[in-house]
Amino acid sequence: MTTPAAGDNAPEIALPDEAGGIHRLADQRGKWVVVYFYPTDDTPGCTTEACEFRDANSELTDEGGVVWGVSPQGARSKAAFRTKFGLNFPLLADEDHAVAEAYGVWVEKSSAGRTSFGVARRTFLIDPEGRIVRVWPKVRPEGHAAEVLAALRESRAAAA
Repeated sequence: MTTPAAGDNAPEIALPDEAGGIHRLADQRGKWVVVYFYPTDDTPGCTTEACEFRDANSELTDEGGVVWGVSPQGARSKAAFRTKFGLNFPLLADEDHAVAEAYGVWVEKSSAGRTSFGVARRTFLIDPEGRIVRVWPKVRPEGHAAEVLAALRESRAAAA
């Protein structure tokens, strides 16, 4: 599966959050959407990334942005992760990894000589018309939310 690039229409998303509510990308027209894919709830790197998005969320919202975190764990895991760290944005459960596949983030990984499939840490900034504006193909959790906020501000200014 290839990763969509800047300028491409964003693949549709319709996934449940930790409470079972369905979040659809089509319903976000008119807003900037940050979709960040992360491997696993409540692990060190994923927690760092989520907490940075939590801390930047009010600024992202002020810029017209919505943040969604997506991983393959189910609603119970999402609810525990969200509560434990006071996350203030939806965590979406992609249990069959169909959305991860559509975004090209369901990849083969190897660790300790074993291979398996899982989510690559990637982020997409989607404009109010549903087009991908920016892709971060290899994300380091530390400082990433600040990079996304800067790109959102830059993209908004360019679109104005």
